Amino acid sequence: MAHQGDGDRPRYTAIGDRLAEEFDGVHAADTVDRCVAAARHGAEEVTGSAPADLVERIARRHLEVLATVDAEKRRKARRSSLDNAP
Repeated sequence: MAHQGDGDRPRYTAIGDRLAEEFDGVHAADTVDRCVAAARHGAEEVTGSAPADLVERIARRHLEVLATVDAEKRRKARRSSLDNAP
């Protein structure tokens, strides 16, 4: 069964490819794909459409936030392990 917007799938695949390259070494490709899918779904829910430029901006921002949170967790873990040093 076809879904609305299935003809746009290559456009969103290209977004995923670009973001996967941009965030290489930061996020796995499946994380990038999930962010693109979530951005597409969110844009459709809020605006009724999912223009590629909007989906890319939303997905990029999600990935940036995830990277920031991950870096903060690593920083706190290092600091925490140093606090426990004899």
